[in-house]
Amino acid sequence: MHDNRALSRFELTERGLTAYADYRRGPQGLVIAYVYAPPPLRGTGTADRLMRAVAERARAEGVRIVPLCGYAGAWLRRSHAYRDLVA
Repeated sequence: MHDNRALSRFELTERGLTAYADYRRGPQGLVIAYVYAPPPLRGTGTADRLMRAVAERARAEGVRIVPLCGYAGAWLRRSHAYRDLVA
């Protein structure tokens, strides 16, 4: 996963296509505004791998995640390993 700070998004490139999670840093933690996977990557686990990398980054930085995006929120609620990161 790459932190594209210029665009404020985490990016994961697979099969030549880029999935991303738009973010901003706020007082409550890392705000995930939108998660996107190009149609050819949907259903392949790319968004799951992206969110896992985002969660690992948040844990390493000691910050919580504020999921504004429905996918990010659902992913975090389903994840026993990262559920504690939800702000």
